[in-house]
Amino acid sequence: MKVLAIDIGGTNLKVLASGQAEKRDLPSGPTLTPRRMVTAATRLARGWAYDVVSMGYPGPVQDNRPTREPFNLASGWVGFDFARAFGKPVRVLNDAAMQALGSYHGGRMLFLGLGTGLGSALVINGGVEPLELAHLPFKKGMTFEDYVGLRGLERLGKAKWRKEVVAVVAMLQAAMQADYVVIGGGNAKKLAEAPPGAELGSNDKAFIGGFRMWESPAKARQRAHP
Repeated sequence: MKVLAIDIGGTNLKVLASGQAEKRDLPSGPTLTPRRMVTAATRLARGWAYDVVSMGYPGPVQDNRPTREPFNLASGWVGFDFARAFGKPVRVLNDAAMQALGSYHGGRMLFLGLGTGLGSALVINGGVEPLELAHLPFKKGMTFEDYVGLRGLERLGKAKWRKEVVAVVAMLQAAMQADYVVIGGGNAKKLAEAPPGAELGSNDKAFIGGFRMWESPAKARQRAHP
């Protein structure tokens, strides 16, 4: 079975089909409706064979559907019939969770995505659980996202922001009892090195996560115990 993985971001729309070597992308932004996304993704994937579609969506997802409109895109995503629009089976996952699934290599893994906000997910025994840690209170009346998201980076400066990332990683790793932490997202590259107990991920792992969304439970369990 061939999978088309779609990573929907506030800046770019990226696609990659299983068996292909190079992703394709184009700008997204506040005018991107779900209908335009389907049209653009189909055009980007022209010439590729695929049977099913995986989508990484920048917002909460439940029962394979977005439950809240995205912050940086146009509206209309909640209630949209993606399977009908693509004419193929579609599975939808939060974008941080999809990248987490692609970054996983066994055990109990916490994923933290450092971008505009703070994406988070936990992968246990090959199964992914999206988390909403960004807006939990951290300190001084502000949230985790206020310190390690883009606002924190701009307010604190890179040196102090890096120290806060180390503190947040240690705290959340202990709270989630994670064997290791993977740090992804666009701002992960601004870290000089990975904090203790963590490793730096890659945004392209989202495509691997998209492919893994269609794996059998048996194969997921096999990956959990390499």
